[in-house]
Amino acid sequence: MYKNPALSRARKLLWWMQSRTPEQIAGFTGGELYEIVPADPYTEEDLDYGNDQSRTSQEMDDMDARPEIGSEEIAMNRYTTLYLGYPIWHGQAPRIMNTFVEHYNFDGLTVIPFCTSGGSAIGSSAETLEGLAGSGNWLEGERFATGVTDDEVQSWIGGLQG
Repeated sequence: MYKNPALSRARKLLWWMQSRTPEQIAGFTGGELYEIVPADPYTEEDLDYGNDQSRTSQEMDDMDARPEIGSEEIAMNRYTTLYLGYPIWHGQAPRIMNTFVEHYNFDGLTVIPFCTSGGSAIGSSAETLEGLAGSGNWLEGERFATGVTDDEVQSWIGGLQG
């Protein structure tokens, strides 16, 4: 297991994506996994980005959309470092991530955003989430492509400064 001395205290890895990247990060950091689960699960039709009437398209077109989270509450005060992972939808983090960051207090926490995307960059998604959270020490985010290697993930973690 790889440990970055600057980030070696209690870690929680929060994610909402269909990717193995969260497991890779947890494996290198010893972090606990916590999946952000929507209260109303997304269907294949909901995830049809090409359809302007799909649920994801409707949510992303509505800046005020805040899908409900179905996961159990977590005690943020147990952690010092949070890795926050999400996919990129329409150039931003899914609105459920807005729900999440607005719900919790990140005071005293180092938040490390990461995203997965087949082609889009992380863009302003991390800054948007940081602004909505209003607290915490947010580090620069990272975008991982589909099929990211263990070496690439480990190199990124090794380069973090917290």
